[in-house]
Amino acid sequence: MAGFFSKIFGGYKQIDEDFYDEIFEKLVTGDVGVRTSNEIVERLRDQVKENHIKSPEECREFLKNNIKEQMRLDEDAFAFEKERSVIFVIGINGVGKTTTIGKLAAMYKNEGKRVLLSAADTFRAAAAEQLGEWANRAGVEMVSGKEGQDPSSVLFDTIQSAKAKQVDVLIVDTAGRLHNKKNLMDELEKMNRLINSYYPLVHRENLVVLDGTTGQNALNQAREFSEVTKLTGFIMTKMDGTARGGIAVAIQSELKIPVKYIGVGEKITDLKRFNADEYVDSLFE
Repeated sequence: MAGFFSKIFGGYKQIDEDFYDEIFEKLVTGDVGVRTSNEIVERLRDQVKENHIKSPEECREFLKNNIKEQMRLDEDAFAFEKERSVIFVIGINGVGKTTTIGKLAAMYKNEGKRVLLSAADTFRAAAAEQLGEWANRAGVEMVSGKEGQDPSSVLFDTIQSAKAKQVDVLIVDTAGRLHNKKNLMDELEKMNRLINSYYPLVHRENLVVLDGTTGQNALNQAREFSEVTKLTGFIMTKMDGTARGGIAVAIQSELKIPVKYIGVGEKITDLKRFNADEYVDSLFE
C-alpha cells in the first residue's frame, strides 16, 4: 500500500489536461473509484485556479490535504472506547473477521479494559472454535453455544456474564450472510432488542470488516451491509500487502462511513486505530 501514489506527479512540467487525466487514472487504479476520483480532481482544478498554481509538484500537498480532510475522523470517533460498549463485528467469511475480533480484544485488554467475546456466529461450522483460539491468544473470556443455536440466546448468556463481571467491552461475532440479507437483518434486530432490554445504556458500535485487497468488492460489501444495519465504522484488513489503499477513501466518501481501524499484519498486535494524516502520507511516500 505504502507509496502507491508517490509517482503521481512524475514527468509533468506543466498543469494541463494530460496532467489531470494522469491523476484521475492513478486514483482510479488505486481503488479510489471513478466517482470519488472525479470529485478529488475537480476540487484540485478549483484550487489550482484559486491559488494560481503553476507547478505540478505544488499540487501534491493540495491533493494530499484534500484526501486527508475527507478521511479525518470526528473528535468523538473513539469515544465508545471510554464507555461501557457493545461492538457488533460484521463481515463475510474470508475478510479476516475472526482475526480482527481477536486483535481488537487484545488491544483493549492491553489497555486495561475488561473484555468479553460472544461467539454469536452459530451459522458457520467451527466459527466458535476459531474465535476461542483468538480469545485464548488475547487472554480474554468468551461465551459460546452450539452450532445452529439461536445467536440471540448466545448473546443473552454473554450479557448475563458481562453484567456479572462488569465487563468494559463486549465484542459480538455475527454471521455474515450477505446472500440472505433478510435473515441477517432479522438476526441483528433481534440481538439489538435483546441489548435494549437486558443491557441498556451501553454504547453501541456496528463495525464491518472489509478486505483491503479486494478493491471495489469491499465497497460493494460495505454498501450491502449498510442496508442491513446502521454501520458506525469499518475495519480494513490486509493493508500490509497488495492493498492499494484507495478503497478506504472511496467507502468514506461514497457511504459516509468512517474507517476506525486498519489491520497491517498477521501478529495479534497488528491492528491500529486509523489516523488520516499517517494513512494518506503513506500513500504518497
